[in-house]
Amino acid sequence: MKRCVRTRHLPVRIATGAFILGTGLDKKAADDEAAQQLHGFAASAYPVVNKVDPRTFTRLVAAGEITLGTALLLPVVPTLLAGVGLTAFSAGLLGLYLRIPGMRREGSLLPTEQGLSVAQDVWLLGAGLSLVVDAVTDRGR
Repeated sequence: MKRCVRTRHLPVRIATGAFILGTGLDKKAADDEAAQQLHGFAASAYPVVNKVDPRTFTRLVAAGEITLGTALLLPVVPTLLAGVGLTAFSAGLLGLYLRIPGMRREGSLLPTEQGLSVAQDVWLLGAGLSLVVDAVTDRGR
């Protein structure tokens, strides 16, 4: 019987899974003001978000983060699936960074002070892509 998770994947899965699960649980407990802020931030990059109520949007984001964090932490979830989920999630975060004015220095990908906290999510993209690449190249071994 082939294992879903290699031992070498555990550190990145535990670190990213715990982090994302924690942020999801925080968002689940968000008050109306926090929901408005999150909604406004996301809507400035993704205008379609304006069609969703801020509380509903925040609950959906929380549910997505809790699901992804749990999937990364559970060794029964295949690495490829967990890696694809992490890559998609982090791409959405980096989309915020690339689309919201003031996050980057003009004419550059380098972050401003305001954009540093979002730009740091690039490590999640690297972790997700590493899991995907390793899962795809490790087939049959």
